[in-house]
Formats: sequence, structure tokens, C-alpha cells
Amino acid sequence: MSTSYLAAAAVGNPAANIGIFALFVAVTMVIVIRASRSNATAADFFTGGRGFSGPQNGVAIAGDYLSAASFLGIAGAIAVYGYDGFLYSIGFLVAWLVALLLVAEMLRNTGKFTMADVLSFRLKQGPVRAAAALTTLTVCLFYLLAQMAGAGGLVALLLNVSDKTGQAVVIAVVGVLMILYVLVGGMKGTTWVQIIKAVLLIAGAGIMTVMVLAKYGFNLSDILGSAQRFVSESTNKTVAQRDVLAPGAQYGGTSMSKLNFLSLGLALVLGTAGLPHVLMRFYTVPTAKEARRSVVWAIGLIGAFYLFTLVLGYGAAAIVGPDRILAAAGGQNSAAPLLAFELGGVVLLGVISAVAFATILAVVAGLTITASTSFAHDIYAGVIKRGKAGENEQVRVSRITAIVIGILAIGLGILANGQNIAFLVALAFAVAAAANLPTILYSLFWKRFNTTGALWSMYGGLISTIVLIVFSPAVSGSKTAMLSSMDFDWFPLSNPGIVSIPLAFVLGIAGTFLGKSDEDPAKAAEMEVRSLTGVGAEKAVAH
Repeated sequence: MSTSYLAAAAVGNPAANIGIFALFVAVTMVIVIRASRSNATAADFFTGGRGFSGPQNGVAIAGDYLSAASFLGIAGAIAVYGYDGFLYSIGFLVAWLVALLLVAEMLRNTGKFTMADVLSFRLKQGPVRAAAALTTLTVCLFYLLAQMAGAGGLVALLLNVSDKTGQAVVIAVVGVLMILYVLVGGMKGTTWVQIIKAVLLIAGAGIMTVMVLAKYGFNLSDILGSAQRFVSESTNKTVAQRDVLAPGAQYGGTSMSKLNFLSLGLALVLGTAGLPHVLMRFYTVPTAKEARRSVVWAIGLIGAFYLFTLVLGYGAAAIVGPDRILAAAGGQNSAAPLLAFELGGVVLLGVISAVAFATILAVVAGLTITASTSFAHDIYAGVIKRGKAGENEQVRVSRITAIVIGILAIGLGILANGQNIAFLVALAFAVAAAANLPTILYSLFWKRFNTTGALWSMYGGLISTIVLIVFSPAVSGSKTAMLSSMDFDWFPLSNPGIVSIPLAFVLGIAGTFLGKSDEDPAKAAEMEVRSLTGVGAEKAVAH
């Protein structure tokens, strides 16, 4: 059976796929337009007026967090690599404990619109806001890169668009829709899109999980055994040698590959608490108590979803087979759609494809509003205008920034098309963990921490992570690299977290002791009381 036949046979009915997706876009656009009517202030546009409850925000966080990487990338990684692919799920889920225990409540109490509000609370506003905005924009762009790549791969499968030009057009369409969601609806509209998408994604994955289990008499052992047999019979010699039920198929063997896995795990576990678009969601609730409830709800929903990915990934290996998955137009990312086609034909494929598209749209909309808010509130209002920009002016600048970021994301997404999106998201986590998390923790818990420490930590973490990524096997020097025809890799690890994250923590300490103490004692005391009790927080209420 030829590769072209496999790709063509797997897409079902392209018209049905696009029809179901168009219906989702139409419904959500109506909701976004209705939500936008109540956008009267900057707080409405940037944080939804802090009017969402804990459970609502928890579902929205799940919608924001469960990206194309979660649905397409992880299912594909499990289908092709087995046990090692599931390690992504474990890392993404365990990371929420760091966010719940250390960050969520105190961040909600201390900030207003962005992560930089917290970092600059008791330090020099200008330089700290500029650094925080730069790290926010970098993380968002890495994440957007992954989502756009996912859009290209998904459409390649569903519409049988094998040429790069056709996929580039689709990536551009996704980018335009993303810009529209943000321009029209702001955070309120984006939140409702994320809530709808989270319900559809978790329900869709749950239905597929039940269908896979039913096919094997609800016996997980039979699914695992069938997956291993299918892999062993693969015509690809590399795939056939894998034991997908044991660790090591992707990160085993050499000590360097094991070190690479440790670096990846560190980035995943510590990165979530530094993701700007996730942190910004804590400002959409009225109290710190609701922020805690948000995270608890998010953990429950995200945990259930990642359990589904285990069944979906091994189910795809057992029912579709790694050869068909790797031969399809979307490559490894096509495992979930191919499984949907095998289980429920054209209709289920169309529904799951629409959900996957919705996933990409919702996440890119959340990333875009975070990046545009950070630029408008932190760089434009905080640095350029020195706090003298009006609210309407900030919203206008945010909308212009959203258009610029959208265009940039489209261009980068076209360049990244074909890359594994779970891996691309892991790089975004590495940047977040190194550039943001150390400064957030030091700001909240270390009284002596000063501006020099914050700047050293943020810039040091950001620069070291990006430099090590650029000179890693992920970018050049291997067949699977972004620039496979070039070879300038000297850093041996694909994910630099194990080096850049500790370095950022150390730089924060070094900068604090070597720099002069410039914090305002009164501001430091206010931050401590406010972060722990919520007294004086934005829209604070007694609870």
C-alpha cells in the first residue's frame, strides 16, 4: 500500500470536515460578538471584568492549557513511542501542583492585568516591566509557533493538502480568525471560546476513549498487547525494534538521551507556573479563593484528559498502526484524527477535526491577547508613557499589537510546519521556566530580592535558553531538525531546561547580592500582606 494512498484514504470527506469546523467558527463568533458588547473598560477587555467564577475559569484554563500539543502531539507520541510519549502527559499534569501551591493565589492578590504587575510591584517599574514583557512575548511566540504548526499538519491530513503552499494558506486563515477573536471579544470573548472548546475537547476525547475500550472489551491489557504486536510487525525497522510498553523507546539507550529526558521533564514541570497566558487567567476571577478553585477544577479536567490520551495513543497504535500514522500527511500529529476515522468514519473524523481546530483557535487567541496585553500595559503604558496612558489608549495599542503578533505568528507557523508540536511546546515551557519562574518565586518569597537580581534572572534565563535551543539538535544537525540541511549544533540536548533553569535561579541570587538594594520597604511590606491576605487586591472582596 503506497504512502499516497494511506494519506488519501485517511482524510474521509474534506467537505464534511470543513463544514463542521465552519459551524464551530460561526457559533463561537456569535458568542464572541455578544460578549464584546459589555467590554466598557480596560479591565473588561484585558481580564473579562474579573467576572468569571472559579469553576468557569477552571474550565477556561483547561481550554487554554489543553493545546494542539496535548491532543495531537501527545497522542501521536504515545502511538509511535509508547511509554515515553506518555511522559509528556505526566509532566504537563504534575506541573499544576507547582502553580497551585506556590503561584495562583499570591499572583492573583498582587497583580492587576499581567505577570509584570507582580514582578515590578516592589522593584523599579521601567526595566522590570520591559524584561517581563519581553519574556512574555517570547514564550507566546514559541507557543504560537507550535499551534500554527499543528494547524498546518491537521489540514494536510483532513483536506489531503500535501503541498506546502496549501498548508501555508490554511495557517494564514487560522491566524486571521485568531486576530478577529481577540480584536472583537477581548478576554471575555476569548474565555467563552476556551470554555466551549474545553467541553468539546474533553467530551470528544472521552467518547473516543470509550469507543476504543469497547472495541477491546474494556480490557486495557488487550489494547496494549495489540499495540505492541502492531509495532513489532512494522515495515519500519526502527519502529519494529521498539518496546512501546517499557521506557526507553524515545529517551532510552545512551546516557545523553536520558539526560535529555530529565531536561525535558524539568522544563515541563516548572514551566507551567511561568506561562504568561496561564498566569493571566488568574486575574479573570474576583478573589484569590476563586483563583484556587480555578486551579483545582483545571487539575481535575486536565488530569482526566491526559488519562484519555493514554488510551487514545495506544489505541491509535493498535487500530491504525505506526506505519499509517507516520505515512499520513500530518505525520505523527495525525494519530488522533486517523483513529477517529477508523472508529466512527467521516462523521466522527469531522467532529474530532473541528474540535482540534477549535483547540488551536482557542489557544492562539489566548496567547495573542496575553502578548498584546503585555505590550500595551507593560511596555507602552509602563515604559514608554511612564504610567500616563489612559485605559482606552491601552486597549487601542493592544488591538494593534494583536494584529502585528498575528502576522508574525503566521509567518513563523509556516516555517515551523511539519515539526512535532508537543516538542515545540516543550521549548516554550523551557523559556517560561527559566525566564519567568525564578523571578516570580523570588519576588513573592524573598524580601531581599532586588531589581538587579530580577533583570539578571530574566535576561539570563531567556538568553541562555534561546542560545542553547538555536545550537541544539532540535534546530540543526539531524534529519528531524528544523533546519535538517544545516549543521551547527554544539549543545547536545534538544531541550536546554537542565542548564538554563538552574542558571536563571543562580543569576537571580548573584544579581541580588552584587546589585544595590533599591526596593521600597513600604512597598515590600505591602506586597507581603497583600499577597498572603488579599487585602488591597484588585476587586478584592471579603471571603
